[in-house]
Amino acid sequence: MTTTLIEANSIESVLGKEAEDLLNYKAKVSQDLLHLPGPDFVDRVWLNSDRNPQVLRNLQQLYSTGRLANTGYLSILPVDQGIEHSAGASFAPNPIYFDPENIVKLAIAGGCNAVATTLGVLGIVSRKYAHKIPFIVKINHNELLTFPNQFDQVLFASVEQAWNLGAAAIGATIYFGSEQSTRQIQEISRAFERAHELGMVTILWCYLRNNAFKQDKDYHLAADLTGQANHLGVTIEADIIKQKLPEYNNGYGAVAKATGESYGKTNERVYTELTTDHPIDLTRYQVLNCYAGRAGLINSGGASGKNDFAEAVRTAVINKRAGGTGLISGRKAFQRPFEEGVKLFHAIQDVYLSPDVTIA
Repeated sequence: MTTTLIEANSIESVLGKEAEDLLNYKAKVSQDLLHLPGPDFVDRVWLNSDRNPQVLRNLQQLYSTGRLANTGYLSILPVDQGIEHSAGASFAPNPIYFDPENIVKLAIAGGCNAVATTLGVLGIVSRKYAHKIPFIVKINHNELLTFPNQFDQVLFASVEQAWNLGAAAIGATIYFGSEQSTRQIQEISRAFERAHELGMVTILWCYLRNNAFKQDKDYHLAADLTGQANHLGVTIEADIIKQKLPEYNNGYGAVAKATGESYGKTNERVYTELTTDHPIDLTRYQVLNCYAGRAGLINSGGASGKNDFAEAVRTAVINKRAGGTGLISGRKAFQRPFEEGVKLFHAIQDVYLSPDVTIA
């Protein structure tokens, strides 16, 4: 078994005042309702699905790579920020990552299960690395060079191009709640169908995008709204869901109150019986909406800041204890010196390797 670099007492020290609450909290919804990660996850959850043997093989490859191999958990490096945030904003803090090979090298050195990035990045190094670490080709992006800025996910790559360069999976983003969401749902549904035909895994960034979601708080991070986005994602057969860690709840009510219009459909039991304000309960509601964990939930690591290591460990603890499948962390890793990026990935992975961080 892989030796962990962070023992339980170190995780506690990193969590600080939150340690007792996060490590010992009992969740509102029982873990008995969930399909939890484990070494047998593909056989236990996916064997009776409509996914063909090639999809199952690639899914198993994702779960069998890196420091978290054969645990049922995933640690993924995503580097598609050069499109939306611009290459300058993304890579100027550490210019080595203008070279695509260093992106793949970081994922391998960091012990990641896979690297998720653009067609161009993976295509230019595919013959050297496609057999060394699973590739996830992000096929759509939101670019902000257009003026005035447009917030729309548009296709940059085809499923066939991803397959030709040896990808194990494709990734895509849908801005649920946006004016363009209907078109995006239709485009990505067709892309996922084709990816499954070719044997590739499908991963969906289930993000929200609508100015109405910004009220007294930023309800793009509401558990009820992000949970519904997750549910729409698994409906078009995303095998893995990527979602931001929830911070609030009752986005439906907030939007309706602020706009004076009826918005969406929900049920009071979501707020009284299935969730509390605790971050583990909010994240567990996201897991519930991923077909009770049948499609793994990976939470995003967020932007780089002053306390990246502590924030990454905290997010990993919440995700794991909620019943999630792992973390996908980019800027916190590649916007710092290479060796520090490796250490950050190891810190995240040590949470999932620690037997002392249990399911709530």
